[in-house]
Amino acid sequence: MTAEEAAAMIPNGATVGFSGFTPAGAAKAVPSALAERAQALHDKGEEFGIRVLTGASTGKYLDEALAQAGAINWRAPYQSSATLRKRINTQESRFVDLHLSHVPQMMEFGFFGEMDYAVVEATDVTHDGRIYLSTSGGASPSYLRHAKKVFVELNRFHSTRLAECHDVAILPPPPHRSPIPIHHPLSKMGTPFATVDPKKIVGVIENNASDGVAPFTPPDEVSQKIAGHVIRFLLDEMKAGRIPADFLPLQSGVGNVANAVMAGLGESSDVPPFYMYSEVFQDALVDLMANGSLLGASCTSLTLSDEQMQRVYSDMDFFAPKIVIRPQELSNNPGVIRRMGVIAINTAIEVDIYGHANSTHICGTRLMNGIGGSGDFMRNAYLSIFVAPSVAKGGAISAIVPMVSHCDHSEHDVQIVVTDQGLADLRGLGPIQRAHTLIENCAHPDYRAYLHQYVADAPCGHLKHDLDKCFELHRRFIETGSMKEA
Repeated sequence: MTAEEAAAMIPNGATVGFSGFTPAGAAKAVPSALAERAQALHDKGEEFGIRVLTGASTGKYLDEALAQAGAINWRAPYQSSATLRKRINTQESRFVDLHLSHVPQMMEFGFFGEMDYAVVEATDVTHDGRIYLSTSGGASPSYLRHAKKVFVELNRFHSTRLAECHDVAILPPPPHRSPIPIHHPLSKMGTPFATVDPKKIVGVIENNASDGVAPFTPPDEVSQKIAGHVIRFLLDEMKAGRIPADFLPLQSGVGNVANAVMAGLGESSDVPPFYMYSEVFQDALVDLMANGSLLGASCTSLTLSDEQMQRVYSDMDFFAPKIVIRPQELSNNPGVIRRMGVIAINTAIEVDIYGHANSTHICGTRLMNGIGGSGDFMRNAYLSIFVAPSVAKGGAISAIVPMVSHCDHSEHDVQIVVTDQGLADLRGLGPIQRAHTLIENCAHPDYRAYLHQYVADAPCGHLKHDLDKCFELHRRFIETGSMKEA
């Protein structure tokens, strides 16, 4: 059927699970048609909105199109759409921010209610209900399992050989779970396809659109400095015997800073070839795999620009054996992360002087994207590393503050903090030591004196905080547009 015919079947108020983890593997044709239908109904004064679940963020065809049409009433577990972000921050759309590894189990036990439809992108579908997913695993296997009705977007842009990468398995409900047999980043435990009762498939929609992932910009000076600090730290850990000679699997968050760190690691002749156990396979990793720096990668999405994607597709004999695409319940599984000793590198908006990190909200109120998988990895990593530029908006915002305005990661989960100014190793340090180490190594010079004075003046306690002044920088920014004193 056509995308328009499929969209016409989805009623107002329906709960819809879409494939996609970043724009990779996200449904495209049906949500775009659904947005057009919603806009037409709104123009006639009729209500139309749906509840949207995905693996993580999506792209212009899904979140952005539906948000522009005012068609998202409720959203989980993560997003990165500018229009949807605005609607969430004005309470026009409800948003539930979740750890990504939790989503499939929440679906299994009905935390979100019943799922009316699933719309899943695939490279192939068989008469007996085998769904060969495209560039992401995400939560698609769970949505196919629980949706009452299913639409399959058959995408001809993507290689059918992606099946060689997929490892699809759904964990049984607790307490009947055996240890997960993933003992190496390239271990496989499932099948190359997801399954669905073929009676639930109500339509197949042909499509040939790429994922539309924008290429990352070349690393800037700040990103290169951060990458340099991270690399030196990891090499020092190797020399001290705290990282084995054959290294440990790495995880890296999404974005230009993370991409720069990974590129820097691959370019360092002192870093041995390594594996990744991560969520997202990004552009820089294609080059690292091609030159032998990256031996293999486990992920839940191939978040690649069109150019890099075609490079992979043109040489699947080389790339396919080195990449495993899993459902996010496995790619982000805390037990596997802990057992493998993953080194996790994620981005923070701000970190306070005692090591609490905020990765989701500006000034404690305005959502950026969501927590994503950072919590899955940071709490369970062998080494948990947060990176951030020391200042933003030309120095008007400091990433190091007295108290974070929203806490996503407590000081118990944050071991290493890195900015362009330097690196703070917080392991084994008491609160005041942590504060001085963070201020001296990570805060921008323009803010160091203020932060040191804050610690000196705060009333004594295990954590020295002045509740009258702990958000003074944030209040100043809201009032004047800068955290700096006039």
